Amino acid sequence: MTRALTGAELAEAIQRSFPSSVVETQREAVVVAREAVRDICFYLKESPELDFSMLTSVTAVDYVDYFEVVYHLVSLSRNQSAILKARAPGRADPWVPSVVPVWQGADFQERETWDLLGVRFDGHPSLRRILLWDGFPGHPLRKDFLEFDHRTVPAATEPQGLS
Repeated sequence: MTRALTGAELAEAIQRSFPSSVVETQREAVVVAREAVRDICFYLKESPELDFSMLTSVTAVDYVDYFEVVYHLVSLSRNQSAILKARAPGRADPWVPSVVPVWQGADFQERETWDLLGVRFDGHPSLRRILLWDGFPGHPLRKDFLEFDHRTVPAATEPQGLS
C-alpha cells in the first residue's frame, strides 16, 4: 500500500530547497507559491530522496476568489504519494506555470483544466481546447458559467468528409 506523505512532511521537504515558497500546510497537502510550481515539481521529481517520477493527475477547484490547481504525485521507488497545490487568484486570467516540461503526462490534463475551468498554464506547448470546440464561450465548470445566455452558444461545426 502506498504511503501518503502528510502536508507537513511534504512542506518540510520543499522548504529545504525553497524556503519561502510554502504558502500553507494542510493535513494531506501543501500549498506553494504559484510562481515556484515548476521549479518545485522539478525538485520533487529529480530529488533522489523524494523521486516523484509520476504525476497521476492535474486538476483545479473553483473557489470563486481563486482557483486551486491540484497535483497528485507518486514515487514508485519509494512507494509514496503526495498532493501539491497552487492558487491562481482572480477570474479574468488565472494562471500557474505548466508542468509539461517536468512530466509530459500533464499535457492533456492541463488542456482539460484550461478548457473546462479557464486556468491558463503558462509555458504550455499547445494550450488549446481538448473537449469543447474552438469558439465555445467560457469554461463550463466555472461557478459563474451559468451567468451568460446559453442561447448565444454557437453550434459545433460538423467535421468534413465523414459521411
